[in-house]
Amino acid sequence: MLINNQSISPSKVVRGEGAWIKSLDLITKLCKRPLIIGRSSSTKKIRTSLKKDLLLKGIQSISHELDHDCCELDIQTAYLVSKENNCDAIIAAGGGKVLDAGKLIADLLGLNCITVPLSASTCAGWTALSNIYTPDGRFIKDVTLKSCPNLLIFDHRIVRSASPRTLASGMADAVAKWYESSLTSRTSKDGFVQQAVQMARVLRDQLFLNGYQAFLDPLSSSWQTVAEGCSLTAGMIGGLGGARCRTAAAHPIHNGLTQLAYTNKPLHGELVGFGLLVQLHLEEKNSNSQLQKQAKSQLIDFFSQLNLPISIESICLKNMSRNELYKACKFACNDNSDIHQLPFPINEKDLLEALQSFKSLPTKSKTRIKNL
Repeated sequence: MLINNQSISPSKVVRGEGAWIKSLDLITKLCKRPLIIGRSSSTKKIRTSLKKDLLLKGIQSISHELDHDCCELDIQTAYLVSKENNCDAIIAAGGGKVLDAGKLIADLLGLNCITVPLSASTCAGWTALSNIYTPDGRFIKDVTLKSCPNLLIFDHRIVRSASPRTLASGMADAVAKWYESSLTSRTSKDGFVQQAVQMARVLRDQLFLNGYQAFLDPLSSSWQTVAEGCSLTAGMIGGLGGARCRTAAAHPIHNGLTQLAYTNKPLHGELVGFGLLVQLHLEEKNSNSQLQKQAKSQLIDFFSQLNLPISIESICLKNMSRNELYKACKFACNDNSDIHQLPFPINEKDLLEALQSFKSLPTKSKTRIKNL
C-alpha cells in the first residue's frame, strides 16, 4: 500500500448553541492578535460582535474585509495586512470563499487558523483545501494546504440566522459527495475510502429525510442534522477518503459554469447541484441501467422542494449562446479535470449536449427562477 499523508480534520471542532462563546478560552491559547477576515456586508455585524467578544478576553484583533471572492489579489492584500500588523493567527468568519481565503492566508504565513462558518453552505470550514477564483468569480484552481484548521467553531445560533438559500445550497453540495465518490472510488481497495463512501451514502439519506423540514424550520431537530451534515460531515468524508472521495463530474461542471457571466450569480452549491444532474444524465446515457434515471428524477424532485436550480434557465443563463456554453464545457473537460474520473470517455461536445438537455424547467417544477 502506498503511503498516504492526509489532513483528515481540524485539530478541534466546537459545535452547538453558543459554540463561539464557549470557544473563547480555546482561542486565547491559539492567538493574542488575530486577523479577522470576512467579505459580505450582510455579515459584517457578526464579525464586529466577534471582535468585541475577543477584546473582552484581552485579544486585540485586526479586521480586514475582502473585496472579492477567494482570489490571488485579495490573498496578497490580506497577507500584507497580517504581516504589517504582526498578526499571530487568522480567524475566517464567513461563507465558503472567505473560509478558503482565511485557510490559505494562514497556510502561507504559517499561522494558526480558526474558521467560523456563518452559514451551512459548504464544508470549507473543515478542509485542507482552498479554491482560487478570479476577482470576478471564475474558478482557476484548487490548492492543497498543509493542514486542516486548528479550530472550527460551528455555532448554531450564528449559522441559523443565515438565509435558507445558503442551507439549500449546502445540501446540494453535500449530497453530491455520494454521487461523485461512489464513482471515483469504485475500484478502490482502501478501507478508509470505502468507509468514507458509506458515510457519504448515509449523509445523502439523512439529507433526503430531513432536508425539506430543515429548509422550512431552522429551529427543528432536522435543521441541526442537516446543517452539521453539510458543514462538518461532508468535510470529514473528504478528509477521510482523500481526493478519491471528492469529485467526479458535478464539481468540474461547476468550475466550467463559473467561467460564464450571470444576471444573478448562483451560489457554489447551486451550480454543483445542477452539475450533479448533468452528471447523472451522462451516466444514464452511458449505461444500460435505469438507476441513474431514477436517481436523477429523485434529485430533481428534492432540488425543486428546496428551490434549487434544475435547468440552464434557472441558473440565470436563459439567453446564453451555444458558443458560450461550449466554452464552459471546454473548461470543465480540460486534460487535468476530475471529470475524466467518470467510467467512460467524456469531451466538451458530449457535455454540451448533456447541458442542453436541461435547457428549460420541467413543467411540473415548482422552482421559482426569480429567487435564484
